[in-house]
Amino acid sequence: MSRNRIIGELIAIAGADSVFHEPSDLIVYEYDGSVDGAVETARPVAVVLPRNAQQISELVKLANREKLPITPRGAGTGLSGGAVSQAGGIVIGLSRMNEIIEVDPIDRTALVEPGVINLELSEFTTPYGFSFAPDPSSQRACTIGGNVAENSGGPHCLKYGVTTNHILGLEMVLPDGRIVWVGGRAPGLSGYDLTAAMVGSEGLLGIVTKALVRLTPLPEAISVQLAAFPTMEAASVAVSRIIGAGIIPAALEMMDQLAIQAVEPVYHAGYPMDAGAVLLIEVDGLREDVDDTVPEITRICTESGATTVRNARTKVERDLLWKGRKMAIAAMGRLAPAYYLHDTVVPRTKLPATLKHVEAVSREYKLPIANMFHAGDGNLHPLMLFDRHKKGDVERVLHASKDLLTYCIEVGGALSGEHGIGTEKRGYMELVFTGEDLAAMAGLKNAFDPGGLFNPEKLFPKGYVCGEVRALRAKAIAQKHGIYPM
Repeated sequence: MSRNRIIGELIAIAGADSVFHEPSDLIVYEYDGSVDGAVETARPVAVVLPRNAQQISELVKLANREKLPITPRGAGTGLSGGAVSQAGGIVIGLSRMNEIIEVDPIDRTALVEPGVINLELSEFTTPYGFSFAPDPSSQRACTIGGNVAENSGGPHCLKYGVTTNHILGLEMVLPDGRIVWVGGRAPGLSGYDLTAAMVGSEGLLGIVTKALVRLTPLPEAISVQLAAFPTMEAASVAVSRIIGAGIIPAALEMMDQLAIQAVEPVYHAGYPMDAGAVLLIEVDGLREDVDDTVPEITRICTESGATTVRNARTKVERDLLWKGRKMAIAAMGRLAPAYYLHDTVVPRTKLPATLKHVEAVSREYKLPIANMFHAGDGNLHPLMLFDRHKKGDVERVLHASKDLLTYCIEVGGALSGEHGIGTEKRGYMELVFTGEDLAAMAGLKNAFDPGGLFNPEKLFPKGYVCGEVRALRAKAIAQKHGIYPM
């Protein structure tokens, strides 16, 4: 492979202003939002910023011919290494494909390109009376294409669901360069649900070039309550009781004392500094329903030991309460020079025990751990504070992470709720899935991408893709039946 020749062909496809190959340009693309030590950095041969699906198709055909890996990339805000080009090759950045093509208020849909910023889509559709419900904390920067790749969630996924619940169809470039459309506007389409297969596939099956998204009507009324508790356990009990009462808030978020200490002095959101934990509880819908539900939540929180339950009286106050929660990660720089943000899920009934285990891990590994998470659906985000320049800190974080993830799986949880697997957690997949499970998943990957060029070294533990799949499946079946081949 002649590097200069490849660069020349990339420029011929996308234009000189869309191809970056100098070391000073490429260094920016060695990273995503994940922590040093958890995901290794890697430098691509070149980064291309195409403007349409046809250019992507031509880039993919070139990569196939030259056997160059391809890594799709959105805004680079991901936290699991999904946008890092571990095998080198070409990074296809989608940031210039950022047009909102159509809003259909009758069908309640929008057709968008993958580089559209999440929050900007909701701001654009607000005059029509709609929003895009998935709202990750990074929604001011993350893109719809990235949301699709990682099946992102956010505070409002408790009531409205994660990204997969809001994607109706996708235009995509397959690993052989073909441009296809999967899904569509009509409900209940026959055949395989390839749209669902694409959402959360982390760029291993195709590159999204357009997304037909479902829009959510803006509610008639919104209430946001702040409930302060002396302990995390008391707040966890309140969460279980709220859901147990048949109340499904739009969002139900928890922050512990360490998170409050980081946030409140900066953003003055109104969180009591002496609270052991606070809950942010948002209820939306018809005004009569909201008016009936808010007093019930207040009663449940008070009976669960809340020291304060306060209702935001204005939109400004609501926005400030939410600003504190969504900017909590940024505020952690006040407490430590680095952090490792986890993403795991446990059943709601296991929240109190899991939070106690987080405390035990913090003590054992001598790591401060802040908790800010989607309590309503058990999606935990323990945030380990450390100094990457201090000898042994990164190693302690990684050992503590393994301890924490293993515990969450043992109590019936999941590896990731919204950040994806990427390279960060691929080594943990065998904690959840059998060899037969992984071989079946790899079979799907190979059906789309037999050359293994799309986002390699992601999601699967080593050995579960390409030609090894059949042998691994045979071994898994043999082991299942007690037959161990020599």
